[in-house]
Amino acid sequence: MNVLLIGSGGREHALAWKLAASPMLTKLYAAPGNPGVAELAEIAALDVNDHPAVAAFCKDKAIDLVVVGPEAPLVAGLGDHLRAEGIRVFGPSAKAAQLEGSKGFTKDLCRKYNIPTAAYERFGNAADARAYIEKMGAPIVIKADGLAAGKGVTVAMTLDEALAAIDACFDGGFGAAGAEVVVEAFLTGEEASFFCLCDGKTALPFGTAQDHKRVGEGDTGPNTGGMGAYSPAPVMTPELIERTMREIIEPTMRGMAEMGMPFSGVLFAGLMIDEKGPQLIEYNVRFGDPECQVLMMRLKDDLLVLLNAVADGQLAHMSARWRDEAALTVVMASKGYPGTPQKGTIIRGLEKAREGVEIFHAGTAEEDGEIVSAGGRVLNVTAIGKTVTEAQRKAYEAVDVIDWPEGFCRRDIGWRAVEREQAK
Repeated sequence: MNVLLIGSGGREHALAWKLAASPMLTKLYAAPGNPGVAELAEIAALDVNDHPAVAAFCKDKAIDLVVVGPEAPLVAGLGDHLRAEGIRVFGPSAKAAQLEGSKGFTKDLCRKYNIPTAAYERFGNAADARAYIEKMGAPIVIKADGLAAGKGVTVAMTLDEALAAIDACFDGGFGAAGAEVVVEAFLTGEEASFFCLCDGKTALPFGTAQDHKRVGEGDTGPNTGGMGAYSPAPVMTPELIERTMREIIEPTMRGMAEMGMPFSGVLFAGLMIDEKGPQLIEYNVRFGDPECQVLMMRLKDDLLVLLNAVADGQLAHMSARWRDEAALTVVMASKGYPGTPQKGTIIRGLEKAREGVEIFHAGTAEEDGEIVSAGGRVLNVTAIGKTVTEAQRKAYEAVDVIDWPEGFCRRDIGWRAVEREQAK
């Protein structure tokens, strides 16, 4: 099979790494890719926002399947355009991608289908939102309705913080994404990431992980796109997985089909686990980043076979098998992230650091034969071990080999699971 992979981050490097291992693969293309992906795929000089150009490339190269990594092209309808041209796609339609593209859409779906989630209200102007927040008090959560590259959510612990978040949304801090906001109750508990492959009818559980959103150790500082992850998430017991499928995933699949927008692709449920059970924080319509990296390390099966089954609506006949070991990834970011990161700084020692681990490129470029930083989150140092503790040790040993003075990382990725393991 000829496959075109859309995207340029660590998630896409991990997908390319797993797809490249498939005996079914003839040729892998990637657009726009990155220096890590370029080791595994032929880079296609394509503007992924130019849907007709992508379709023409697919026809020219006899592409059998397009795998869309990030959310923005899905929300923009790339999948719809390609399907209309007779090209098979892994990823939802634009209508189904509203599950990530609009926080309000998802909250309304939860209300309609009785899916457990935090209480909420939607607002189209700052005055009403501010009045509601002053009535409810803090802590409280403010979310820009649209896509904001992982930065549109504020968990406000004080009233001033909450009001500032409202102003940031309506003053254009998130562009069109902040034209409407969702204000919801603050949930306490333990967060977990739960994934399902879906073909519009069937949802196949596809692994658990735990992300670390805050930039600083001990889960402090501003939210980021994710500073590291591990899999599996110990909090997601078989009983909790079964409840999540029954109370959250299955009603969502049923509801989306009833509304004429069946969901096909990967459904990523961000969950809060408390004494009542699982509650939905949000949906994403693509693999998490950096969760994808740890899932791909643990997946035993051929990823291409599974993605094919999704595209063909044949998921009912499939299963997914996982390695018993734990996987852990540490995100190395450029100093300044999540504000303005330093770009163009040289990274050395990657080949030496790769012994016994995988290093996925997230925000890199190649200049004059050197790998340089080209974004906020730059590298994903990913290890596997019999325990999270072992995977953590291997990942940080590799981090310490990388020569990149302008980079930083959290040193406590996996701390919850490590504490659990030490308590046993």
